[in-house]
Amino acid sequence: MSVALVGAGPGDPDLLTLKAARLLAAADVVVHDALVGDGVLALIAESAERIDVGKRPGRGASQELISALLVELGRQGKRVVRLKGGDPFVFGRGGEEALALREAGLEFEAVPGITSSIAAPAAAGIPVTHRSVSPAFTVVTGHRRPGEPNIDWRSLAKVGGTIIILMGVAHRAAIAAELITGGLAPDTPVAAIQRATTDKQEVVRCNLADLGHAAVESPATIVVGAVAAFDLTAVGTLRANQAQQVIAAT
Repeated sequence: MSVALVGAGPGDPDLLTLKAARLLAAADVVVHDALVGDGVLALIAESAERIDVGKRPGRGASQELISALLVELGRQGKRVVRLKGGDPFVFGRGGEEALALREAGLEFEAVPGITSSIAAPAAAGIPVTHRSVSPAFTVVTGHRRPGEPNIDWRSLAKVGGTIIILMGVAHRAAIAAELITGGLAPDTPVAAIQRATTDKQEVVRCNLADLGHAAVESPATIVVGAVAAFDLTAVGTLRANQAQQVIAAT
């Protein structure tokens, strides 16, 4: 394959797939996002060219430019790795890049990565589903570009199960208000996992009514629902007991 769309996982390099690690070690050029951690970047071959196209506040390469770059590098016959945080096809715009490569007649493959929508809650001791508590989970973006249709949060509140919000920190107050208007109780448990699976991980817990005022910083994965009361980590006994109370009440 001339281009590999590779998921870098949630941050911890130990959670990278073996295939991803092999591709990074053999790459001629790696085009990577801003959220890819240093531990993962350290696995790139020393001889490989690195191109940072990460989107940061106020700057960053457009998606059109990134897709064009991948096509150009692929046409040069280089072994190209497009390294994306999480999974390339979960809000990573990997689909757009795959379409551009296919239209250019280039061979490519997608290498899945562990998405933060599952890894972040797990790192905080939160199962996204749990028998008798949450039979399903919904993953949704909290960020929309101008001109894109808005998320119907009120309808989402009626779906049930766990709601996992990616890229929603900036709009968390409005999101919480819409979910409450849609029928979720103001005291619905919420957990926001910041910089998940890294040594800088922090978990902020609150209820839905207080989410807009909670001290949450990007990047963070926001979990809304009864399972957010869980803390099934080695030091999470108190919250685990609280979660058992949630189970007993259902």
